[in-house]
Amino acid sequence: MASYFSPFADLENNEPLLRAHNDPVSAQPEPESPTQRPIKGIAILSLSFMLILSLMAIIYNGQPALLPVSLSSENTETASSEKVGPAVVSRGKKEGVSEKISRVGESGISFAWTNDMLRWQRSGFHFQPEKNWMNDPNGPLYYKGFYHLFYQYNPDSAVWGNITWGHAISTDLIHWKYLPISMKPDQWYDINGVWTGSATILPDGKIMMVYTGDTDKFVQVQNLAYPANLSDPLLLDWVKYPGNPVLTPPEGIGAKDFRDPTTAWVGPDGIWRLIIGSKTGTTGISLVYKTKDFKTYELESNLHAVPGTGMWECVDFYPVSITGQNGLDTSAYGSGMKHLLKASLDDNKQDHYALGTYDMTTQTWTPDNPDMDVGLGLRLDYGKYYASKTFFDQNKQRRILWGWVGETDTEADDLLKGWASLQTIPRVVTYDAKTGTNILQWPVKEVESLRTDSREYDNLLLQPGSIINLDITSGAQLDISAEFVVDQEALKSTVGDDVINNCSAAAVRQALGPFGLLVLADESLSELTPIYFYIAKASDGTVKNWFCTDQSRSSKASSVDKQIYGGPVPVLEGEKYSMRLLVDHSIIEAFGQGGRTCITSRIYPTKAINGNAKVFIFNNATDSSVTASVKIWELDSINLSPYIF
Repeated sequence: MASYFSPFADLENNEPLLRAHNDPVSAQPEPESPTQRPIKGIAILSLSFMLILSLMAIIYNGQPALLPVSLSSENTETASSEKVGPAVVSRGKKEGVSEKISRVGESGISFAWTNDMLRWQRSGFHFQPEKNWMNDPNGPLYYKGFYHLFYQYNPDSAVWGNITWGHAISTDLIHWKYLPISMKPDQWYDINGVWTGSATILPDGKIMMVYTGDTDKFVQVQNLAYPANLSDPLLLDWVKYPGNPVLTPPEGIGAKDFRDPTTAWVGPDGIWRLIIGSKTGTTGISLVYKTKDFKTYELESNLHAVPGTGMWECVDFYPVSITGQNGLDTSAYGSGMKHLLKASLDDNKQDHYALGTYDMTTQTWTPDNPDMDVGLGLRLDYGKYYASKTFFDQNKQRRILWGWVGETDTEADDLLKGWASLQTIPRVVTYDAKTGTNILQWPVKEVESLRTDSREYDNLLLQPGSIINLDITSGAQLDISAEFVVDQEALKSTVGDDVINNCSAAAVRQALGPFGLLVLADESLSELTPIYFYIAKASDGTVKNWFCTDQSRSSKASSVDKQIYGGPVPVLEGEKYSMRLLVDHSIIEAFGQGGRTCITSRIYPTKAINGNAKVFIFNNATDSSVTASVKIWELDSINLSPYIF
């Protein structure tokens, strides 16, 4: 590290905390400071305004970077390490589904990845197929001792196409076994793809799987399938109803605008209902169909519509208890609950939701706050996250949420490594009784069974412009919990400027932030991914908080996407700022304030891999100090393998 700071020798001599571990001078004991104590076993770097965490606003690849100006050239990608291919083509749009490729139309510039880099990108504890392409989660359910996950899968390639249904089972939602493909595109009504579907378990134990098929004429229709043998806990064989399709686009709905049926619910009248996403013009809509046998249907209503939100796909609709932490069966109705309506917006590839009231008489839903309607306000996840799906886990009385996490590298890279996409760690959905405005999402408890070695750091004082190396051996698979307390005097005395920050780069310093963690960072900080809080204080004294992930310095590869993600997060009076991170090689799931705001990111480091992946904690505020406590667990890998019959 001494060579890293060599351009600032005078500062090193005057500031002991900047010295390298192997510097003989730094080995001498230093007296404790009343404001900051040396911490045994941790490299502490207290940076000046010019040095601050290497978080200076220089420009790298057209974005704010996080590296001292004097060293910025070390991160410039050389032309010889890249190769330029043809322009990236669209996948999915002409068939009538959302675009499955990032940066369509751009030249296919690919970084010169090594095998070691590509191997490292594969996750250790997230679900993904053995190889090839995966997208939306489908029809998850719990049946006879097993959790079942179906997923859209291309058995032939690492790009979208030939969509079949992959199938895996688990007893704990963490360790999975692959089963044979459950459904193939082999009928005229689904020959161009077996797309999104949902499972409904009837009171007599029968399972109805309603799914979207893309016909030989590229028309989206709804089809019915059911298990061939209900006594089989593995649900290996599925039968497609001979009378398929059971639903076709109604009058006024486009042939490619009618997809993704929800799990059905039964009303007091004994009739089952489900929702299908669509649009009229630029208005997103949710069509309610009723049925008694899942074979014949009647269009009953438009549950809800929001102008300007475009096509709604992968719609989800379910009750959420406002009086307890348990999940509710999809058919639950009455007092003590709200209903959540979620839509995946095809126009911007974001999952939006709102809480509201379901009227079973009129078959309509009304948001609690019209200004925060579906597509206008809350998102399930502010990062790379789409096409989510929930199910009611009757085994443990909880609502479980799955989400598809696509790649943000190039299609050429995916073909090179032989796979594409992940599923998030399953999340438990509950109502946030403290705010009354949103849900909470939290990783299932079972993921904690992977925890092994841990380290804990209490009451770390982070002065403005400081960084601490948390001395983790390998930062590739971690579960991190961190809490931050902001200096209250600084918070009170700071005069706001009416600038409401919306997650600009972590290099942008303000009076009260950013502060947080750097993960997947190499020792020299040439690659790093900050996950952090911003506090924006207006001139009238009101405070708005933001939870963010900055990918702009996450990789030296210029061919990968490096967005800055984030959104507002409520922090109530008396609460500490808190985050939990699940770091798993090329995926990071971040949960702010107990899961009020979530951010999923895909990261493709070239240097911060294997034992070179480190974790730092930082405070890049100009005016306020922060006291932090952190606990870090290393996580074991899971064994994803075929089921042995």
